Amino acid sequence: MPRSPLPPREGISATPLRAPGGKATHDKNHLPVPEKIGAWLEDEFPEATDDARRSLLTTGDMRDEAGAPVVWGDPVVPGGFYFFHRPVPAEERIPFEISVVFEDEELLVVDKPHFLASTPNGRFVRECVVTRARTDFAQPDLVAIHRLDRVTAGLLILSKRPETRGRYQRLFQDRNVAKTYRALAPTPPAGMEFPLVKESRLVKPRGGRQVLEVEGEPNAFSRIGLLGERTPTIGEYVLEPLTGRTHQLRVHMNSLGLPILGDPVYPVDLAPDPYDFSSPLQLLAASIGFDDPLTGRERFFESGLRLGESI
Repeated sequence: MPRSPLPPREGISATPLRAPGGKATHDKNHLPVPEKIGAWLEDEFPEATDDARRSLLTTGDMRDEAGAPVVWGDPVVPGGFYFFHRPVPAEERIPFEISVVFEDEELLVVDKPHFLASTPNGRFVRECVVTRARTDFAQPDLVAIHRLDRVTAGLLILSKRPETRGRYQRLFQDRNVAKTYRALAPTPPAGMEFPLVKESRLVKPRGGRQVLEVEGEPNAFSRIGLLGERTPTIGEYVLEPLTGRTHQLRVHMNSLGLPILGDPVYPVDLAPDPYDFSSPLQLLAASIGFDDPLTGRERFFESGLRLGESI
């Protein structure tokens, strides 16, 4: 997909929309191509009012790939990309702040608090790290190069420059990053020895929040160590994800009979109100290390956050 010609508005990226037809393979290239933009938008958004569709061109500032403004009677470019700013309603603020851990000309490393999403996703578009950081630091090109669950706290790395972003993203895609997490969970039963490596096959059913362990060749590996006891019933653990499956550490700890304290999904999906901040998940992305792909220099970042200060 080409880069959007529209800069973010209030920290929110423009929405891409691809026209049907064209020679490239995509999910709408087999559909007939309407002659005009207006007819296409009527097909694309059949339940919207005519005023709402037309507002995509005006308030939404719709542009083609080259950045030229689009009008209702323009011909549709088969398979072409178009960009516009969609209306985004106000969101109740998540009452926790991000803090800067490190910054240079390429990267912004922050500590993400519990309950704040990393990137725009579903209910939270304004209330996420990326949108906040773009506006708070006046850096509209910021993009997170990896993700943390909304309920997990700790280190999140954002890229400043589109020209070098892919080099850093590739580190995470190729698993050339050493990440450690800290977690609070029940103390282990007698006889359980650490460190250990937990491996299993994880599958996330469509439409469900819980990731399941199933029979089959393992696709998720986690190294788990016990640091010590916070209390006679609560232990502190160091977790290293050797693979990057969704909810991997949370599922593996739960499967060991050591569910992470405050987990709203494991062992039971409690479906909590996202604005209930009473029981934060006791999981922290504590450190990240890698060799910088631009300079070859070793990079290492540590979170300034701590788990369960009141425990």
